[in-house]
Amino acid sequence: MPKFLHTADWQMGRTYSRFDTEDGAALVEARYDAIERLAALATAHQCDAVLVAGDVFDAQTVSDRTIRRVFNAARGFEGPWVMLPGNHDAALAESVWTRAERLNAVPENVHLALEPAAIQLPDQGMAVLAAPLIQRHTYGDLTQPFDTMETPLDLLRIGLAHGSVQGLLPEDIDATNPIAPSRAETAKLDYLALGDWHGAKQINERTWYSGTPEPERFRNNDAGYVLIVDIERPGAIPKVTRHETARYQWHQWRESLAVPSDLDELLNRINQLPESSVLDLKLDGTLTLAGDQKLTRGLSVAEARFRSVTCDRTKLQLEPTEEDINQLHADGYLGDVVHELRESQQTADKSGEADVARDALAILAGLLKPKDQELAK
Repeated sequence: MPKFLHTADWQMGRTYSRFDTEDGAALVEARYDAIERLAALATAHQCDAVLVAGDVFDAQTVSDRTIRRVFNAARGFEGPWVMLPGNHDAALAESVWTRAERLNAVPENVHLALEPAAIQLPDQGMAVLAAPLIQRHTYGDLTQPFDTMETPLDLLRIGLAHGSVQGLLPEDIDATNPIAPSRAETAKLDYLALGDWHGAKQINERTWYSGTPEPERFRNNDAGYVLIVDIERPGAIPKVTRHETARYQWHQWRESLAVPSDLDELLNRINQLPESSVLDLKLDGTLTLAGDQKLTRGLSVAEARFRSVTCDRTKLQLEPTEEDINQLHADGYLGDVVHELRESQQTADKSGEADVARDALAILAGLLKPKDQELAK
């Protein structure tokens, strides 16, 4: 029974400039770790081959070190690998792939599918029909030649392509590099292994996207998996099993705070997240001064626990209660300042001025906070 591992969209060489240097470096390393994990997984499950459906590299200009590290990370599986160029690493006349060959970095067990062809792996019982991208964007279906490619009858026909299945992905997906949803049927494929959509997704019983093995963006689309595919014989229905490979979980929350219980619920949800979380928060609504200080403490704890925490509070207004004001003991001039800052949040013509007023109010509250509150933290 031939068995293979289907993966895609590694995008090695990707950088994370939006994060702190330490966090960005850790996210980069997680992608190399993911390759090592899937190689170990393929070995443990006695897979016959590993198929990579495009975008091994994030760009043609990645460093030589990145190229060498990718192939080094793949050494944990000694069987054949078939790597397909995608839109990020298309098989141009001069490409990251030709550079890898010049560097002599490509191991003997790695097959680079740089041109449309059927790569026969008779010892593994399969023929891989490859549709590499030879430029970043195409407007014709590069899998169409699969319909007429001939392969030995005793080998599985496995298609390998990178692009957008037409009519079945979200409307905002890139319209280039189209793939017919019926390609597995018209080409008599036993399985069509796809890349480009970064989440694990079934198109039909013989056509799947594997998604990226390590999430790299805030999108709830089942990223962080590879697929192990068992096919008993040519013509049999594939048995597809998802295996989780993600090191980090990415969460993007958009929350509105109105009453104290909203903040309590948010902090409780944050506390339930695993330590391997990358959390992006955007908050709006209102908070009391006590609530703002509680939020700050909660985020400080989360920043120490998780891989990364970012929080946009620019749309969050501070509305001190009378109790807040009394606890600050802001009499006389300071009381007038607090009052003016409260008013500025509501009446500022420019959002930047409102932000300044909110931040100033939070700083003032922190400076005036009674010492017994500091000791109680």
